[in-house]
Amino acid sequence: MSGYGKNSLLYRKVLGCLYGGAIGDALGGPTEGKTPEAIRERYGEVLDFVEPWDGPSGIGKGDGRHTDDTHMVRVLCEIYRDAGDRIDVFDFAREIPGRLAADRWISEYGREAPLVDRLFHPEKWLYHRHGLANVDPRSGGVGNMVNCGACMYAAPVGMVNAFAAEMAYRDAIDIFSAHQVSFGLEAAGLMAFAVSAAISGPQTILQVYDATLAQAHEGTRHALAALRPVALAHADWRTALPLLRETIQPFDTAPDDFRDRGNRTDDWTPSRTHCIEELPIALALLLVCQGDFESAVVASANYGRDCDSIAGMAGAIAGSLHGVNALPTRWIQQVNAANRMNLDLLADEIMPVIQKVTENSLVQAQRLQDQLPHFLHTDL
Repeated sequence: MSGYGKNSLLYRKVLGCLYGGAIGDALGGPTEGKTPEAIRERYGEVLDFVEPWDGPSGIGKGDGRHTDDTHMVRVLCEIYRDAGDRIDVFDFAREIPGRLAADRWISEYGREAPLVDRLFHPEKWLYHRHGLANVDPRSGGVGNMVNCGACMYAAPVGMVNAFAAEMAYRDAIDIFSAHQVSFGLEAAGLMAFAVSAAISGPQTILQVYDATLAQAHEGTRHALAALRPVALAHADWRTALPLLRETIQPFDTAPDDFRDRGNRTDDWTPSRTHCIEELPIALALLLVCQGDFESAVVASANYGRDCDSIAGMAGAIAGSLHGVNALPTRWIQQVNAANRMNLDLLADEIMPVIQKVTENSLVQAQRLQDQLPHFLHTDL
């Protein structure tokens, strides 16, 4: 892979994105759906991988076991690997049902099982719509619960489009129209954009935040704008957590009682004024923590609510920004061992795709540069 090899900064950033997301996901898993107060009562503070909420058992969310978020990241990387190039919504809709139906090692279960059995309902939707109902891929997300289900595994789109953040956004909007609509689809596009920008563009987390804010639309843009001054005013995530939640609350449609599935009115339905909670909060916590990987994923795990996804997104963006060397080695080793995986191998497999996409873009740019004078020439 010449300059795209394991000694390159690009490779370290891709590896940082993969491991950063998985570590954050695993840190936040045990506290998902809880309040910060309940988390403090149970764990004090989550500063490292902790045992499952209900105590040691060898299974369940805890001890470095990642959740469905990272399973879906891995599946999407495998689709890219096998395609060997960029994919579109048709490629995705064709490939995803069989991969969700296949058996995988589910560390939370301590056994192999079809991945679809582990997924939340809005992710099972992918299998039902494209594996059973055979809908038009471009409208597959219509009718689904609007949530972070696509955003939580959008990082690979940003990696593949590592040097073209706007293309990462457009590809994600195309691909994940098979899964999501409205502000859930917008968030997926912005997650891919943020990862791409962190890998190749801005050098600070504030620059990544502001670039993502500029790319955002409607409710998500307003939420990011509202969170920005709050995040910049705090250097301690402990004091920032309640204020960030208070700021995002008017935009977020999930109930205050995060596990309440009854008496719903406006939550998780399409809207042009709302947004998901997870990505804006992940970016805001990264601002509070000045882009530091370890502080950001720990802060996210202590936020509660959908904190496995928040920590996974924060970790993937921070890992993309700083590279794998910024991640604690002990966490990399534990997340690999706990999930019977080696994300180094997945990075090895995705790098040729990044190389091909990047070099194709360079060829297209050179072709345009060569041809444009001909089309602009005026005969007198």
